[in-house]
Amino acid sequence: MRVEIESETRLWFGPGVPVRAASAIAAFGDGWLVAQDDATHAAWLRPGGVTAIRVIAAVDGHETFSSAEGTKHLKPDFEAAVAVDGGVLLLGSGSTAARMRASLVTEPGAFRTVDLTPAYHRVAAALGLAPDQLNLEGAARIGDRLRWFQRGNSAAGVPSAAVDVDLSALLAGEPPEVRRPCRYDLGTVGGVALAITDAVALPDGRLLVSSAAEDTPNAVDDGPVVGAAIALLDDERVLAVAAVPGGPYKIEGLAVRAAGPGEAALIAVVDADDPLAASSRLDLRITW
Repeated sequence: MRVEIESETRLWFGPGVPVRAASAIAAFGDGWLVAQDDATHAAWLRPGGVTAIRVIAAVDGHETFSSAEGTKHLKPDFEAAVAVDGGVLLLGSGSTAARMRASLVTEPGAFRTVDLTPAYHRVAAALGLAPDQLNLEGAARIGDRLRWFQRGNSAAGVPSAAVDVDLSALLAGEPPEVRRPCRYDLGTVGGVALAITDAVALPDGRLLVSSAAEDTPNAVDDGPVVGAAIALLDDERVLAVAAVPGGPYKIEGLAVRAAGPGEAALIAVVDADDPLAASSRLDLRITW
């Protein structure tokens, strides 16, 4: 498998206002909705520019969150985005109690948030994890199911893994049945395991996943990224892994632009891990 970067673009709402901490992307209207994991607004990428779209109410009066401001513990941490009938479902990482929420964004300015704590606890139990080990950073829609991905952490002894959940139950705010837990080994870069950060489904039912080798001791703190890769999965099997050239890029969101036999054109969004720096959009071409 081969990964080619066709273009790289910095994302800005306007002069001096970056799209910060891009963490997920999904088709929305005539463009793409990009979640910011440390803000109450997402970025709507459209042919005419980038617009801020509210996806959750202010938290204790705060619209953005950071360690420097002492508010990181409040952030909703939306790390996965999937297009659903009528909008985009954003899902929190589950890495703290404050991050076990979802937001269904139906149109600009219209959203509904729901507490999914019981669902996150069911996922943790299915994966054999304590709730404070959860870090659900990716999701792909497969028919009426959601394949929900745990981002592994080799330093904490947590592998990358996934479960299947009923999408309609999540949309209704109900605890879903959790099925088919499985684990993935994508290899290492510089002694750091590649951990799955997002996933997209291909027309043939297989998945492409992004991964990052980030040297961090837990699911909350950031660390240096020493490598990034894209992997092709067939259910529980890892068919191929290919390095993303340059960077290293902390790719946190994937969306399919087009796909055909043996190839796919993707959009990837990259978190700069700096609230003052603009996130990036990468247009990728994958061949296998």
